[in-house]
Amino acid sequence: MGRRKKNKSKKIIFVSVFLIFIWIFGFYLYTTYQNIEINESNYTAERQLSTKTEQTVENVEENSTTVADMLEETTKKVVGISKLKNTGSSIFSSSEEGTLGLGTGFIVTSDGYIVSNSHVTGEKYSKCYITLENGINYEGTVAWSDTDLDLSIVKINAKNLPYVELGDSNSIRVGETVYAIGNPIGFEFRRTVTSGIISAKNRTIKIDEEDKSSYMTDLIQTDATINPGNSGGPLIYPNGEVIGINTVKISTAEGIGFAIPINIIKPIIESFKQTGTFEEATIGIYAYDKEVVPYLDSSYNVIDFNTGIYVAQITPNGPADNTELEEADIITSIDGKQLNTMNDLREYIYTKKPNDEVTLQVKRGKLTKEIKLVLGKK
Repeated sequence: MGRRKKNKSKKIIFVSVFLIFIWIFGFYLYTTYQNIEINESNYTAERQLSTKTEQTVENVEENSTTVADMLEETTKKVVGISKLKNTGSSIFSSSEEGTLGLGTGFIVTSDGYIVSNSHVTGEKYSKCYITLENGINYEGTVAWSDTDLDLSIVKINAKNLPYVELGDSNSIRVGETVYAIGNPIGFEFRRTVTSGIISAKNRTIKIDEEDKSSYMTDLIQTDATINPGNSGGPLIYPNGEVIGINTVKISTAEGIGFAIPINIIKPIIESFKQTGTFEEATIGIYAYDKEVVPYLDSSYNVIDFNTGIYVAQITPNGPADNTELEEADIITSIDGKQLNTMNDLREYIYTKKPNDEVTLQVKRGKLTKEIKLVLGKK
């Protein structure tokens, strides 16, 4: 009897130990299984990383498509300009650029203001002939023109036109991608698009024409191809914003073209847009950036010429005449706005009106002077 009880106790202990063992083993398997699930989760994360890479490739393709779409839309806002009226349905005929004086412009307002080069459109109040992307011809009147800047604005009698967006040429950087659109040669190559980068900023070039020299300053240099008929066309960012107006190229070298920064003409466009007119104010001086000074005055020490613009000539009977301003002075600021280039001065003056008073900060050798003057009408 006592032996049976003893055997029964042993069985209970054995079963208990066995159950504990089973529980421990089951817990081990459960823990191991959970770890396997965690590893599968890590693998899923790697697949998501791979998916992101695929999305990046798709984004590049989408960006390329976006640029193509942008260029397609922008070309609709680019026009052909000729000084001679063609008898055909469009100035984009088989005639060469030299025959019709073919150039380019781009629409900046819905009611028909167009920006181009002055050497394309001619002087103020003169006539030129505009052909839109849809082939419709208009007679245009030059509303404003500046031969020194080689810029002009033409007005045509039209409504609801598509127009370009203007960017900020002060914020451009060397190496950024740009596109040039223009009408080189004639009909066969109208609205040609070329691409490149911004090669340099604030370039100064010397132009010799008809036994006289002039300087174009603060230009954007690009390797996007610019041919003769491209003059007046837009230089644009991949987002479609216009940052420059194509103007000239170096004929003795490849891949060196220039555009005028768009900011210089933005105040004038805004004035025409708001009022239909633009009264151009002037200080009455000829001034240049420091890069031009050695050509004008070889004795001038440009080492100390860090900021400002150099006064080369004061216009007789102009606003600056009979003031304390003198030739060879350096104008460092106007109404507190620091000047580093001539375009800085022009951009500010174009926001003012004749008879407005301005204050110039002037450096003359080691002396500094403050000079007030009343702007005249150009």
